[in-house]
Amino acid sequence: MKSKQRVKHIIRSSVSATSLLLTLAAPSLAMAQVSGEEETGEDNFIIVTGSIVAAQEASVEAKRRAPNLIDVAAADSVGRFPDQNSAAALSRLPAVAVQRDQGQERYIQVRGAPNRWTSVSIDGIPMIGVDEGGDTRAYRFDAVPAVLLSSLVINKSLTPDLTAEAIVANIDLRSYSPFDQSGFHVSGDLGYGFMDQGGGEQRQGSLRVSWSDDRFGIVAGGSHYRRKQITDNREVGSYDEQSDAADTTFGPTEFDIRQYEIERWNNGLFAGVEFRPSDGVRLFGTTIFTEFSDNEQRNQYELRLDRAASGSRNLDSGDLVGVPFRGSFNFGEYRNRNFVNLLGGEYEGDDGLKIAGKFNYTRTENSSYLPLIQSSTSGVNSPSITYDRSDPKFPIVTLYQTVADAAANLSRGALLDGSPQTLLSIPGTIFIAAIQETVSDSYTAKLDFSKEMGNVTFAAGGLYADRKIRGNNFSFANVAFPGALGGVVGQPFDVNSYVTDKPWDTQFPLGFALNYVDNVAMRRDIDSLLPLLQAAGQFDPSRNVPATDRYAQDEKLLTGYAMATLDLGSALIVAGARVEHYELDNAGTVVSGGVATPLAVNRSDTDIFPSINARFDLSENFVARLSGQRGVSRPAYGAIRVGASINDTASPGTIAGGNPGLQSEYTWGVDGSLEYYLPGKGILSVAAFHRWVENPFYQSQQPVGSDLYNSGGVDRSNYLLTSTFNGENGRLYGVEFNYQQQFTFLPSPLDGFGFQGNVTFLDGQFDTQTVGGLQTKDIAFQGLSDTIANASLYYEKYGLSARVSYQWRSDWLDTLGGLGSGEFRKGYENLDLSLRYAINENLTVFADAANLTDALYIAYDGDSSRPTEVEQIGSRYLFGIRFSY
Repeated sequence: MKSKQRVKHIIRSSVSATSLLLTLAAPSLAMAQVSGEEETGEDNFIIVTGSIVAAQEASVEAKRRAPNLIDVAAADSVGRFPDQNSAAALSRLPAVAVQRDQGQERYIQVRGAPNRWTSVSIDGIPMIGVDEGGDTRAYRFDAVPAVLLSSLVINKSLTPDLTAEAIVANIDLRSYSPFDQSGFHVSGDLGYGFMDQGGGEQRQGSLRVSWSDDRFGIVAGGSHYRRKQITDNREVGSYDEQSDAADTTFGPTEFDIRQYEIERWNNGLFAGVEFRPSDGVRLFGTTIFTEFSDNEQRNQYELRLDRAASGSRNLDSGDLVGVPFRGSFNFGEYRNRNFVNLLGGEYEGDDGLKIAGKFNYTRTENSSYLPLIQSSTSGVNSPSITYDRSDPKFPIVTLYQTVADAAANLSRGALLDGSPQTLLSIPGTIFIAAIQETVSDSYTAKLDFSKEMGNVTFAAGGLYADRKIRGNNFSFANVAFPGALGGVVGQPFDVNSYVTDKPWDTQFPLGFALNYVDNVAMRRDIDSLLPLLQAAGQFDPSRNVPATDRYAQDEKLLTGYAMATLDLGSALIVAGARVEHYELDNAGTVVSGGVATPLAVNRSDTDIFPSINARFDLSENFVARLSGQRGVSRPAYGAIRVGASINDTASPGTIAGGNPGLQSEYTWGVDGSLEYYLPGKGILSVAAFHRWVENPFYQSQQPVGSDLYNSGGVDRSNYLLTSTFNGENGRLYGVEFNYQQQFTFLPSPLDGFGFQGNVTFLDGQFDTQTVGGLQTKDIAFQGLSDTIANASLYYEKYGLSARVSYQWRSDWLDTLGGLGSGEFRKGYENLDLSLRYAINENLTVFADAANLTDALYIAYDGDSSRPTEVEQIGSRYLFGIRFSY
């Protein structure tokens, strides 16, 4: 769809949605009452532990009071959805979509933007993401349990006191304060359930204990969540194109049949202490530990159709002889840990002077180890096959024996009894040490001042961040041959011996049966074999990570801001600017002709980021907002790394690696909204935004264009670099509609019903650089769904709290952290159900059912008739109790 047509589509959809929301809200508009809220400071969000309605009231009032455009998930709105982590909780808010890994929420995308365009803070301190080799700065939310947080605030427009590193939003995750409740309190939950697919268990538990009096408070708590699941997965490597009418060798290149047995758990610990020695003085400290762990057993088989000895294939069907059958297995480990430590103090005087200071140390560790065993069939052990793609999502494959005549010509034989799982080549077995680790240490100091002078408040402050990042891209370079070499050290390795007699538990049709492999035993034996191979000089673990994949970066950020808030009674205007000075010391290794050369690149820049936010109280319950801002998104550590591998023998020469010359993405943006605050703790609102983006990132192969890689008298400025580059122009825009309200205008008992819903219509595209006179225009942004919708119908009365929730997003261009494939993802829908019943004021029983639509997560190449991945995890169910004393 061309740009003008997309705009028309958004306008038409917006008008339709406006009509629908006005119809829903009509009874309450007629009964609107004066709300009479008092203005409060940014940090005075209401924290609740009560009902859906109380949580809704807290989030609506926080939005009403805020000087900028925000959305809020208050404390208990998290607990009343089946949301285990903060990504799932945020996905309920307007214009927020979620990216899943194996069905579990991991990243969020605000307003259809790439996930790197949303920055994250914890208690106002900016955090950085170093996931999967640091190839993106996107923050992993699956490592942050939702129960550790008191509220989640999405700042969709920025004020100068917020980090400028946010093109579409800054998300502030706020931890509990011991003064959120006075006296002694204990609260928590225990839950147990199961996954429908595979029957794996699901369990959770949390506990929070707090005490405070007028001067001193302390809080401590923790949480644990674990799930065991089976993930069904079918993939197609790629699709060959038909070259002419006689071509019979096009279509899918392979059928990739996978199943994952997964055990994932999230642990969280936190503690806080607060001391108020006198009125207006507050000293506090917080420490948070979060952990995401994933033990993953992979059973994977590939029918490599494009390597068949003979036969024909196309998009619909195939008849092939001697198709190599490759198995890949591992028992892998993914880990993500965050250690967040905060000390701070605040002073507020009677003269309107406020001073606040914070110091933070955060360490983030992200690692993956996927020791991969791989082997393939050959000759007559490779089956012959026919396949039928009547349903492109689930090709049906029939296996036959492959036979050879006296001249060694291969042909199709009888139907194969079973599968060739135990016919993999023992001498051809290889071990691949797939490994990645990135660690960041961040020290941040923040100081803020403000002074009220009549109806004007002046504020200024600064932030200094010193970050050290050490890591490597996902490396798959080091290979050993355990099948062939195991005998050398007296420990032969037979990959076929690990096939069990347990059939796959799968809901996906295939055409033949497979049995599980004992991945745990295989990993144990490989772990004992590798040291023997190393001692025999047959394996060198130091080569697991090539020098070109490593990076060492020191990042420093010094910022200052000044702003003024003008309160005119019916209008509130916040204007100012933020100055950010950024320095990066970037070190790595370049390899050419087998020679490794250390290389360092230093860069610095200073930018000004102005912003203005205006809130107009058109009446006591009707608010209009306008804002404008400039923001930035800086390159990820893996993308900007110096490390590169140079090929001087090609013509022209080639370089594969990072792009140290990659520039930051910048944006100018405008936002506007109309908000009508309804009785029944409700709101009806519409918001629109537009972002103009400079230097958008994309992957390409282009001439280096600099002397960075010149050495030894060799001019490499015209070599072709495969890396990330800057485009020229980008546009992102959309309209958000939001309606939520308890239907208090209905007669009892129907007045217990309520609704929360939002729908967002989005569009955007960017242009590449002009290289060699060529330019590609109107490329979709990764992660951009043109429609995102959430809807929840709830009932709360007589101790019963019930909610049914629906989520849907349309198709989008995919990105999955640092391992994005560039495929498109099919839109999907999720339906969740939550039930709560209060036995008394201290004890509540609950039941949660998630993903009742049993969603299929589908990727495709070009259009949905060419799926490249189909994945399913099934529904999940959890039952338990919540307690509060």
